[in-house]
Amino acid sequence: MDDIKAYIAENRERFIEELIELLKIPTISADSAFSQDIYNGAEAISKALSDAGCDVVEICETKGYPIVYGEKTIDPSLPTVLVYGHYDVQPPDPLELWDSPPFEPTIRTNELHPQGAIFARGASDDKGQVYMHVKALEFMVRKNLLPCNVKFMIEGEEEVGSESLSDFVRENHDKLANDIILISDTGMIANDIPSITTGLRGLSYVEVEVMGPNRDLHSGLYGGAVANPINILAKMIASLHDENKHITIPGFYDKVVELSEEERAAMAKAPFDLEAYKNALDIDSVYGEKTYTTNERNSIRPTLDVNGIWGGYTGEGAKTVIPSKAHAKISMRLVPDQDWHEITDLFSKHFEQIAPPGVRVKVTPHHGGESYVTPIDSIGYQAASKAYETTFGKVPVPKRNGGSIPIVALFEKELGTKSILMGFGLDSNAIHSPNEHFGIWNFLKGIETIPYFYKYYSEMMK
Repeated sequence: MDDIKAYIAENRERFIEELIELLKIPTISADSAFSQDIYNGAEAISKALSDAGCDVVEICETKGYPIVYGEKTIDPSLPTVLVYGHYDVQPPDPLELWDSPPFEPTIRTNELHPQGAIFARGASDDKGQVYMHVKALEFMVRKNLLPCNVKFMIEGEEEVGSESLSDFVRENHDKLANDIILISDTGMIANDIPSITTGLRGLSYVEVEVMGPNRDLHSGLYGGAVANPINILAKMIASLHDENKHITIPGFYDKVVELSEEERAAMAKAPFDLEAYKNALDIDSVYGEKTYTTNERNSIRPTLDVNGIWGGYTGEGAKTVIPSKAHAKISMRLVPDQDWHEITDLFSKHFEQIAPPGVRVKVTPHHGGESYVTPIDSIGYQAASKAYETTFGKVPVPKRNGGSIPIVALFEKELGTKSILMGFGLDSNAIHSPNEHFGIWNFLKGIETIPYFYKYYSEMMK
């Protein structure tokens, strides 16, 4: 393992160039116009796994986009690690807010990334982090250091709910059999404060439509006499929180697991600079549920947010209409033990009930998933912690994440194994936002650290 730093130094430019080529492919799963690009992305991942040393590589067709499966088995009696990731990306909109085109990767330096960062959609979420695993395997195979069996399952629908992957997992228990699942689709506190994600929030994602008159109306002739769907939708959305930023849907909090004061005190020990947080976002104040801290609001508490809203005329100039329809996309982040199906149903019933006369409401569920918590006393966590300590020189901090990876809870249910979340990105990487990026230092540090996880996990499993 002493060769890892030298191997990275020798191959640094090649690793970066290969990742840049992968990032050029616009694998946007939410937009069918990019379907061929999704397949091109699957082909690129397949080739990368073959080149890295996988003996078996398959592009597995699904009812949606393909899943790339890879396998390197050195001895069936040894532990098996299943690496999960995704090659699809979020839509890059709004394009005008990018400093460089989202699928023309550009390396720039900044204060956090003096060695440079790759700016492109998918750089951090999740192509860059997937590619760390590919290159880590390459090193271990070429140096004959792989101490365990490794499988890869890289999907193309994570950003739209992983529907096809759910079926794939249920239908392929034997193919996917493993002792632990390793995921890098999260981040860490800072480059000098490594952390391991120990919890993820669940998700319920819906689209709502408020329908009024049978056509857009002249706002002078009909204004004040006919319900305006945009006005109504705005009021309905506003009513979903009370003055304490508490969600008002009946039954929403019934199954929320409240952390003890001891657990909250332990969370509070994680380094956090509130002023730096506000400065990074260019805001003068934080916002959220009363009596909870910022770190608690974005990790252990459920939320409800509008992700998009539209209706009426939004083009240049004026057009005085009362729109016939108004729309919004709404996501709810969930915590243990909230069931996303149940929360979706509670939301739908409540939203329909609060609609006033004069409009009709339609709620369309899109996708969701359960929350997940992994214990810090497991062999997998201990191996990950030791790996970080080896390469960072510090014991990593356990940290709950506010994001969601809906498929993780299903992995445990169907495959019977825990997941370890070893992310190397930063909160400032602007994932899902314009100017997404991934530090070159972080990318290479991941390649350096992952082989140590294999080493320590295999040793601890003996």
